[in-house]
Amino acid sequence: MVPALSIILPCYNEEENIPILIDKINNINRNQVEFILVDNGSTDRTKNKIKNILLKINDPMIRLIKIKKNIGYGHGIMSGVIKAKGEIIAWTHADLQTEIQDVIDAYDFLQKKENIKTYVLKGKRIGRGIFDSFFTFGMSVLASFFMGVKLSDINAQPKMFHRDFLKYLNEAPEDFSLDLYFLTQAKNNGFTILEHPVVFGNRYKGQSKGGGTLSGKIKLIVRTISYINKLKNKA
Repeated sequence: MVPALSIILPCYNEEENIPILIDKINNINRNQVEFILVDNGSTDRTKNKIKNILLKINDPMIRLIKIKKNIGYGHGIMSGVIKAKGEIIAWTHADLQTEIQDVIDAYDFLQKKENIKTYVLKGKRIGRGIFDSFFTFGMSVLASFFMGVKLSDINAQPKMFHRDFLKYLNEAPEDFSLDLYFLTQAKNNGFTILEHPVVFGNRYKGQSKGGGTLSGKIKLIVRTISYINKLKNKA
């Protein structure tokens, strides 16, 4: 079966979340939906957990891609993206702060558009605390000012697009700058960016790898500024 939708889920040291993640995948209406779980060079038992569960359920629409060494968030996602078979491709996180069902709902929303090839879609997080919302707003203002395009909630998941958009991702960064790159590529090439509300909850288990902590937020700011400067110098 050729999938209509491929969802890429990067998994880095998510061994505690894997059984919950796959259980949620199995409990949604997912006709013609392919799931690609990318073990992004985990140092725990993530790969073995995925492998063992997939052997038991034997579902060809749930696949595992293994990366030996963690190079970065963007590298893990793009390793799954290039293997995707669906007409529509999306990525979200394995920590389940964005529910799998919300990704399916976003896809249904995108399908209602007349020419889906002219759109990309991103999540718009709701239910967040004041501090996190303020930080996200500040990052959006910073990126919008320096990039010269209006952006909001840059790191919200999922990201979703028609596979024709892949040609604009040929220089995708290997780190957390991928989300910013994705949105600026869409803006600069005339795509309409749709937003779909997603409930953003707490991490199920384990520790955040991105901006979920104060130190993570500081690192994200530094990475974003560094990437903006890189793009400016390239231009």
